[in-house]
Amino acid sequence: MDFNVKRLAADAGTFLSRAVQFTEEKLGQAEKTELDAHLENLLARAECTKHWTERIMKQTEVLLQPNPNVRIEEFFYEKLDKKVPTRVNNHELLGQSMIDSGNEFGPGTAYGNALIKCGETEKQIGGAEREFIQSSAINFLTPFRNFLEGDFKTILKERKLLQNKRLDLDAAKTRLKKARMADARAVAEQDLRMTQSEFDRQAEITRLLLEGVSSTHAHHLRCLNDFVEAQTTYYAQCYQYMVDLQKQLGSFPSSFASNNNQPSVSGGASVSVPTLPLTSSLPAGRSSSAFNELRSCSGSRKARVLYDYDAAGSSELSLLADEVIMVSSVPGMDPDWLVGERGNQKGKVPITYLELLN
Repeated sequence: MDFNVKRLAADAGTFLSRAVQFTEEKLGQAEKTELDAHLENLLARAECTKHWTERIMKQTEVLLQPNPNVRIEEFFYEKLDKKVPTRVNNHELLGQSMIDSGNEFGPGTAYGNALIKCGETEKQIGGAEREFIQSSAINFLTPFRNFLEGDFKTILKERKLLQNKRLDLDAAKTRLKKARMADARAVAEQDLRMTQSEFDRQAEITRLLLEGVSSTHAHHLRCLNDFVEAQTTYYAQCYQYMVDLQKQLGSFPSSFASNNNQPSVSGGASVSVPTLPLTSSLPAGRSSSAFNELRSCSGSRKARVLYDYDAAGSSELSLLADEVIMVSSVPGMDPDWLVGERGNQKGKVPITYLELLN
């Protein structure tokens, strides 16, 4: 108990001495030992590294998870050391909605089939996004966070110890200046040598830790390369998924006429419908050469209907998928249309909904 009281008294005396020295330095009434320029530069670089690491990490978290509420929830899960529940991302939600609506309209219809294919692609993109986020969190965010919560906190701790040792050193210098008696000067000189030694040792420890920031930069550079590689892989996957989807949609009709329940456009005005470019992946039966051959002769041929089609007016013929009709061409007719016949019914039909039969 006696030892504890003495230790407490010694700690209180040291704290008071540091407080007095710090106050006098602020008031310009005491000298202050300056750190060497190299150590000051290392401290400044460490602070700069900490500042920009925080900024980059924060913006990366916003990029990977734009929803601030979800970020807060994930933060609490991490602090509680619990697994974050798996969430369906926006691409997957959109994809599922497209698939459900496509099944509702009917997979056999052009629109329903296209919705299902788009939905499947959106879910693929959602899966790629999930992998990108997981990879970035492990290989990029985690090392940055480890530096802030580990290495830099150690640097702060040792820098604070260095500050305390400097205050002890300057306080010892002040006591030596004020000492008048020989015995008092001897004690003050011994105290100064001890505090100088402790200050030099702590300065060396702090310097070694600060020089380790260069290794941190090299490690973060490798993490940055991993992050860029993850982004490259993610965007390449998304691009390939969309190219494949575009090729699949290229085999669908290039335009869709308005439904019967939509008002027709009068006065000869036409509505421009954006279309996907048709590629060389079209089936041979639907190639332009086959239709050109039909137009060059005056006869007719059988054709299979690929998709349901609702006639937009009395001059057109409605179609049902998989039915077989007779088609022929009329001189001067729009090359995208043919004349279709089903029994006594006759009307224009779009060639993109047809496959000519041998």
